[in-house]
Amino acid sequence: MIKRLQLLMTAAILLLACGRGGNGTAEADYKVVPLPDQIETAEGTSFRLTGATKIVFPEENEMMERNAAFLADFLELSTGIKPVVTADGAEEDAVILSIGLQHENPEAYRIRIDGQAIRIEGASEAAVFYGIQTLRKSIAVGDYRDISFPPVTITDAPRFAYRGMMLDVARHFQSVDFVKKYIDLLALHNINRFHWHLTEDQGWRIEIDAYPKLTEIGSMRSETVIGRNTGEYDGTPHGGFYTKDELKEVVAYAAERYITIIPEVDLPGHMLAALTAYPELGCTGGPYEVAREWGVFDDVLCPGKEETFAFLEAVLTEVMEIFPSEYIHIGGDEAPKTRWEECPDCQARIKELGLTDHNGHLAEHYLQSYVTARVEKFLNDHGRRIIGWDEILEGELAPNATVMSWRGMGGGIQAAQMGHDVIMTPTTYCYFDYYQTDKTDDEPLAIGGYVPLELVYSFEPAPDQLTADQKSHILGAQANLWTEYIREEEHVEYMTLPRLAAMSEVQWMLPAKKEYAAFLERLPRLLSLYDKMGYNYATHVFDIKAELTPNFDTNALDVTFSTIDDAPVYYTLDGSDPGESSPRYEGKFSIGEECQLKAVAIRQGKKGKLFSEQILLSKSSFKPTELLTTPAPNYGFEGAPMLVDGLQGNNTNYRSGRWIGFQGEELVAVIDMLEATEVSSATIRNAVVTGDWIFDASEILIEGSDDNQQFTQVTSQTITDEKQEHWSDISEHKLTFEPVTARYYKVTVKPAVMPEWHPGKGNKAFFFLDEIRLD
Repeated sequence: MIKRLQLLMTAAILLLACGRGGNGTAEADYKVVPLPDQIETAEGTSFRLTGATKIVFPEENEMMERNAAFLADFLELSTGIKPVVTADGAEEDAVILSIGLQHENPEAYRIRIDGQAIRIEGASEAAVFYGIQTLRKSIAVGDYRDISFPPVTITDAPRFAYRGMMLDVARHFQSVDFVKKYIDLLALHNINRFHWHLTEDQGWRIEIDAYPKLTEIGSMRSETVIGRNTGEYDGTPHGGFYTKDELKEVVAYAAERYITIIPEVDLPGHMLAALTAYPELGCTGGPYEVAREWGVFDDVLCPGKEETFAFLEAVLTEVMEIFPSEYIHIGGDEAPKTRWEECPDCQARIKELGLTDHNGHLAEHYLQSYVTARVEKFLNDHGRRIIGWDEILEGELAPNATVMSWRGMGGGIQAAQMGHDVIMTPTTYCYFDYYQTDKTDDEPLAIGGYVPLELVYSFEPAPDQLTADQKSHILGAQANLWTEYIREEEHVEYMTLPRLAAMSEVQWMLPAKKEYAAFLERLPRLLSLYDKMGYNYATHVFDIKAELTPNFDTNALDVTFSTIDDAPVYYTLDGSDPGESSPRYEGKFSIGEECQLKAVAIRQGKKGKLFSEQILLSKSSFKPTELLTTPAPNYGFEGAPMLVDGLQGNNTNYRSGRWIGFQGEELVAVIDMLEATEVSSATIRNAVVTGDWIFDASEILIEGSDDNQQFTQVTSQTITDEKQEHWSDISEHKLTFEPVTARYYKVTVKPAVMPEWHPGKGNKAFFFLDEIRLD
């Protein structure tokens, strides 16, 4: 399923990327991903790279010798040409690598090419490596006799010093060989930080000599839930761990590619695997079980016990022996305080420390701050620093902590304003476990969400509401891949690519020089390199991009289509599959009636992925609509027009932009029918995902008015959810009533209170709806 489009797209990729390729020669194109800062072309003779060309490195510099060997291997992989690596000082017919570039940025490099040589000079060995990556990516994949490099001077340096990617191997374990392959992928995109998430409720992956049961017991779960916490399990044990030797091997492998591995030991929450191995470290003493399902669990480490801190210090001591990184990630996210509130040891610790409820936080929040500060001091005393998820802001932030902001930008903004360093990784732009298309029926199962390529590219990690000094605390950006629903290696690659290409330009380039359309033009050559390197990537970039926009002036839906390569698009409105005999798209058109819209791009006689959209219209479609209440943050999308645009959510993916969401507040919308209109039914659909605290509505109220001032109730419906377990589906409610006539109709949808069986019991739930249909 994942690969089904890739064979179809190979011809298109090669056509876009290779130009005149296939005749034994090729010409380099320096507009690569990420795009270098300055590319100054010049007149003169091009440099011809052949099998006789040498790659020259400085004598007695092992790192540069390795760089030279990398370049030779890269060129052989992409072109079939493998130059000789030497330190003989050749000045002609050579690629000459050197350090010594004077630049304030230690990762800056310069490439100068003329008829005699290619010279890559860097401010450091790492900088030369990035120059090598630019050179290798400038060549289209093929089998060549020689390659022509036009004269040029390229001057380049990254915007951010921290350019990260996180991989979770705790939910689903990955082999050492695959982790190395993943590191190669990061290197291709100029990533210099690999955040390795190694411990979780579902598995402990680091060998620790002082606590051997962490891997003997904590590395294996008995089975794994099927789907999204369905209550059904696969009956198959899952686990694995890395020995210390294996971890050191991976650290060295990454370091050779100028990537620092930042290990994460998540604490004090997400510790069920550790508690299963050592139940005395919990508040209740157990028994515990390595988690078989996903979510946030009440059982966490007990900070009221000194043995908990002895455990943490022993574990972190061994972690520091393996990982030389300046930073150690200590998690700090999603640590419920339920057990602490009831634990005598925790309450004694709170009393001992004099902690109280204040500033909107419970004493238990400050107890977590105590844990964080104590762990930070231990690591600081050993010359290390901590990174924590933005929950560490709740209570008192540890003095030297770096905040990784994931729940939006707010935590990072707050931390930067406080003078703390920040790494931006908000879910909205950076969570690669989210779907990359809103058409998810043919996609492998994901956690939900919607983070397409263009949205990743639009990310700005240093928002303008920060001052220049505060922006200096934004160290960089990172993408995250959590693996609850990602078991196979191919699936890991599929969710990462090509979104990592977009993230690499966010991390590397100055924002003024970023342009999505130009990025798309440069992307196909990189995709051909993915093919050559054996990576499995998503091909949605070749899908038709459809923009369906309600037009309230014409009371119709405006439709525009586009493709990355301007491939011809054909469409139908009657539900039949389009072909070359169907109408060809020539420009924007409008739809004013119900229909099944289908479209397809056809390249060299081969059809791409079919686009299909059911347009369902009602008397309220395309009528002016006003929202009198405010959607939940991040879930307002296009606002009121979404409710009357004739477009429905195709599934329960509430982040797709088809569903508008509210949390604990009613939806109140007024639809202006423009004239007195008879109505006898109202249809409303809710997306329900109780595992994400999203429930069906509790009540729907319809009112009518002639003047938009005085409203009279037309009908109402009370909705009761009798289910006693998690469920996920679309819930449709059709209210029918005696015909009424009014110009204005007010629709009120009320949230439910989460039931006793749910972890959020007593709280008002989220609810999401896609369309209000009045007929």
